Amino acid sequence: MTGLHELSARELLAGYRARSFSPVEATRAVLAHIERWETQLHATWLLRPEAALAQARASEARWLRGAPCGPLDGVPATLKDNIATAGDPTPLGTAATDLVPAAQDAPPAARLAEAGAVLVAKTTMPDFGMLSSGLSSFHALARNPWDLSRGPGGSSSGAGAAAAAGYGPLHVGTDIGGSVRLPASWCGIFTLKPSLGRIPIDPPYTGRAAGPMTRSVGDAALMMQALSRPDARDSMSLPAQAIDWEGYTGGPESLRGLRLGLLLDAGCGLPVQGDVRAAVQAAAQLLEQAGATIVPMRPFLTRAMLDGMDHFWRMRSYMDLRLLAPERQARVLPFIRDWAMSAAAFDAAHVYEASQQFHATRVATVRACAPFDYVLSPVAPITAFAAELPAPTNDPLRPLEHIAFTVPYNMSEQPAASVNCGFGSTGLPIGLQIAGQRFDDLGVLRVAHAFEQLRGPQRPWPQPPPA
Repeated sequence: MTGLHELSARELLAGYRARSFSPVEATRAVLAHIERWETQLHATWLLRPEAALAQARASEARWLRGAPCGPLDGVPATLKDNIATAGDPTPLGTAATDLVPAAQDAPPAARLAEAGAVLVAKTTMPDFGMLSSGLSSFHALARNPWDLSRGPGGSSSGAGAAAAAGYGPLHVGTDIGGSVRLPASWCGIFTLKPSLGRIPIDPPYTGRAAGPMTRSVGDAALMMQALSRPDARDSMSLPAQAIDWEGYTGGPESLRGLRLGLLLDAGCGLPVQGDVRAAVQAAAQLLEQAGATIVPMRPFLTRAMLDGMDHFWRMRSYMDLRLLAPERQARVLPFIRDWAMSAAAFDAAHVYEASQQFHATRVATVRACAPFDYVLSPVAPITAFAAELPAPTNDPLRPLEHIAFTVPYNMSEQPAASVNCGFGSTGLPIGLQIAGQRFDDLGVLRVAHAFEQLRGPQRPWPQPPPA
């Protein structure tokens, strides 16, 4: 029998409606499952069972009155460390942060609360969110439930691990260069990095997006109903739109006539592993057999673009670290400190040229995608790497070699999803990235849902080691 912690959000809501089980029972099941896993995974922070059960009891009372407060009422959920929740500190994954309680919920936290979700925990992340790893100077080292010797990716590391491990169905991460898509790929789950401004976030800045991280497209679409509501605190928030997020459904027949670009060479960064290439090519063939036209694409990201973005982010982090007292600087993860401090040698002209690469990336990405309805590619060129490493290269002067497929869509503001498309030679998940035109978030969900149906049965989700 499937445990309550394994049920999707939609299945939980149907059970509450039918009074087959309650939000309290579901929350208890999730908490018990977390207890079995957490000593190995280290995916959570601020795990507070009593607070979660209090929320679940309030939800249960609403369901018994036949008056749920929103589309997620009683569904267990988590939020990434860097999404503020009122009264809680926001460490940003680093021991260098002053742990001051947040004055209010950030927009994604507020939307989940309004929708009735039960906040089970916050999830872990690396220092300042600047690694695709679960390595942190504040949190314990996060691990991948498919293989505990590997990392879950990052920077939404805990969220990716939690979703794959069954810590409830709903999780929210953030992404500025691949930080929801990379852990989704390496943990075998689904995520959508939406169009910039589709999910309001605070603080907002260029390229930064929050995104749902779930086991299925359907649960991500359900979350979008709540998360996509406007919020004035995000200066880049999109105007309110009556998007039918339930319109994500549809069979493979919806793929007929679509023109899909296939990008297998990012243009720079790490070379694509053979098993990753094979899995993405096989996914493209399934979509082609369903009636889509597949067109090979030439790479469009250049070394100058990737290095420019890296160098500008180094300078931004260097300026931030300079504001810290020496004893606080010393607490920052050494890899991040070495990466940021390398910018001390950059002159003004170099930083200006680096800053221009964000726009150059945007222009190149939009131009390359224009002939296509959607673009297919790997999410990452490799499968999950060793948990203890801060980056696949383990080199603070070459830290972003694995994000060349993901970062372009942050700069172009286009929606991009990761959906599992297979497993590598060592049994680790591989993500297919599906990118759409700007604002076509629902279309990306539709294509991902059609692929979910085409790809066939998946491997069982990983289970906690025996006690």
